[in-house]
Amino acid sequence: MIVKVKKLRDGAVLPRRGSAEAAGADLYALLDAPITVAPGETVLIPTGLSFELPAGYVGLVFARSSVATKRGLAPANKVGVIDSDYRGELLVALHNHGAAPQTVTSLERIAQFVVAPYLAADYVEADELTDTARGSGGFGSTGV
Repeated sequence: MIVKVKKLRDGAVLPRRGSAEAAGADLYALLDAPITVAPGETVLIPTGLSFELPAGYVGLVFARSSVATKRGLAPANKVGVIDSDYRGELLVALHNHGAAPQTVTSLERIAQFVVAPYLAADYVEADELTDTARGSGGFGSTGV
């Protein structure tokens, strides 16, 4: 699959996969100066990139495991959703879940980007739903 990516500013880095079988491609910060993220704070980190995703596909922004586990930095919304009709700059809402301030520098890998197909469901109101063995049992109701 080909995904067109536009560099919006000089120095932007195209997403890069760490291995041939990696599902996610690293996203890189593009900053004029380092940004310090205080504990509990969320900042928007620009990538300098805009994407043209094919119709029927979505871009998903996930945490990089090393950045999240070692530094406590991860997308604030857990998984960012980039729709195929969005053409603006991809910004990563990076949240500091840790107890210490963390400084993000330009060209640092801050998140990973996964392109995935989705089903565009039509939602219709119904008076009744079919019964299942689980029924309306919520969190933990299956014994897990």
